[in-house]
Amino acid sequence: MMKIKLIEEYLDEIFENPKCELNYNKDYELLMAIVLSAQSTDKRVNMCTDILFKKYDSLEKIMNAKDEDIQEIIRPIGSFHKKCGYLKSIAKILVENYDGKVPKSREVLESFPGVGRKTTNVFLSEYYNIPAIAVDTHVERVSKRLKLANKKDSVLVIEEKLMKKFKKEEWGKRHLQLVLFGRYYCKAIKPDCRYCKLKSICTSSKKEK
Repeated sequence: MMKIKLIEEYLDEIFENPKCELNYNKDYELLMAIVLSAQSTDKRVNMCTDILFKKYDSLEKIMNAKDEDIQEIIRPIGSFHKKCGYLKSIAKILVENYDGKVPKSREVLESFPGVGRKTTNVFLSEYYNIPAIAVDTHVERVSKRLKLANKKDSVLVIEEKLMKKFKKEEWGKRHLQLVLFGRYYCKAIKPDCRYCKLKSICTSSKKEK
């Protein structure tokens, strides 16, 4: 418990009020932005969605847009052919089956094209404030370095372990803090360990030494 307390206090110190870094104004914009963020960066996604959602400002316009037009806009984030298909399919499903509103149901969301458990967790936590912890590459790396999970643990196992270690009502905040910590401090290459208060429990810091 002492280790968890140390981690929580440090995360609260450096990210007192963590925020999702994806830009959005509507529920479907957030869902689509998360889908687009796979294997890309939030910064790059925001650059693309700023153009995309201004040009196509409704689900109907997205579902009826020409593939090549959407692909050209989202080309910088990679896998643009596949992701274009996801966006148009999601728009069509929302319009035809859910009156244009993104549902709260995990089962329904995970049935959408391009939407898996991680995307669903991020969306439900951010938009509906439903307790969830999404394990992306940053959360996975930080969890293993801080020995919150074992080196060979799958993302699902890591998620289950983190849910046991942190209070349910704080899952959303802890998820965002771990993402930001991994993105800006505990980076994959050249992590900034110099002034980190978690060095004593971090495997990466020991390797650096």
